[in-house]
Amino acid sequence: MILTQNPPSTEFEEDTTKHVGDTDPSSFPDGGSRAWMCVFGVNTNFSFGLVFQSYYSTTLLQGTNPSAIAWIGLVQMLLVWFPGLIAGRLFDLGHFHIPHAFWSAMLIASVFATAECRTYWQFLLCQGLAQGIAAGMTFTPTLAILGHWFYKKRGIAVGIAALGTNTGSTVFPIIARKLIPKIGFQWTIRTLGFLVLCAMGLSNLTLRRRLPPKKVKGGLINPAIFKNPAYATYCLAQLCAFLGLYTVLIFIDVGATFVGVPSDFSFYLVSIVNAGSALGRLTAGFAVDRWVCVINVIAPASVLTAILTYIWPTIHSRSGLIGLAIPYGFSSGMMVSTFHLPLYAMGEIEDIGRRTGMVFSIAALGALAGPPISGAINHQTGGYTLVGGTITLVSVFFLLVNRQIMLKGKLMGKF
Repeated sequence: MILTQNPPSTEFEEDTTKHVGDTDPSSFPDGGSRAWMCVFGVNTNFSFGLVFQSYYSTTLLQGTNPSAIAWIGLVQMLLVWFPGLIAGRLFDLGHFHIPHAFWSAMLIASVFATAECRTYWQFLLCQGLAQGIAAGMTFTPTLAILGHWFYKKRGIAVGIAALGTNTGSTVFPIIARKLIPKIGFQWTIRTLGFLVLCAMGLSNLTLRRRLPPKKVKGGLINPAIFKNPAYATYCLAQLCAFLGLYTVLIFIDVGATFVGVPSDFSFYLVSIVNAGSALGRLTAGFAVDRWVCVINVIAPASVLTAILTYIWPTIHSRSGLIGLAIPYGFSSGMMVSTFHLPLYAMGEIEDIGRRTGMVFSIAALGALAGPPISGAINHQTGGYTLVGGTITLVSVFFLLVNRQIMLKGKLMGKF
């Protein structure tokens, strides 16, 4: 993937001395066993959602407000993105292997601890907070590592690596639904815990950074970077995108049962969305590298996502929901897997962890606020699309503004 990169500005850097191979495209390996091992390591470093809301509501947490139970999964999902602010900065400073091992162990321990939970607050602490923070602290640095090894093939490397999240979010809920009636909740969670143990072990063995750390001006947050209009508009775009992105994913199974679709089938709709997302992530990676570059991929995918969100409430049949879930997963997968790629062109590679972490944290605010707002609007009006569809289109506007800034006003160009 070739992105137009402006000359580095001393406004954002304290030390502008170049390390050999840090920005020269020809110096990036763009392949080889070591680079692809890192892709494999990111792929195994998947995060997953053990939401189990319907199971909790009818068994372990029977009598607890369903809205309160929903916060367990929502907090977990939010925290996958939000700790990127800290994890990204640590990565830029050269701290990766020890923090990655620590938070991998924390993730594994929190999964096993979830098996022992009995009360709402125990589930919120172990599954929501502990798993979410641990997954977030391991997630952001792994994406930054791919930027060390790939330049022209960065899109496809990220697309392949992003399949790991689909593995967790697609397969794990199905495994849990099949195993709980046979071996019970505790041993089901322990089984998933052993799978996470193997996956995170492989991640720790295969991931390596390539470039040495470099001192960059600023601390955990670098407010000066918002003076860069391209970065500022891109942050606004992702805030709006994540406000609308999760509306369908979170409410599609609930909405299906509301219109009469059996709950045994509606459960699988999220997995069908995630399966479509896997194809979207791979397609986006190839497209970014070979044809049109990144905003030219994200913007059309966002438009399609918004259109499908508008269509969703009109569909009341099983076949119709499947027909919606697959393309929605495809388009939303294209959005999620590539949205951090433009950040490589908005500064030096030595600061990529912090730039990525800041955008992830801003996106997390949208992911946190979007579903509750959609739920509240649905309660008042009977529809989800105002947030899910309209705000996604607003994100497209900011994406196009960002593209014009990066292309210096040219209508035609690749970015």
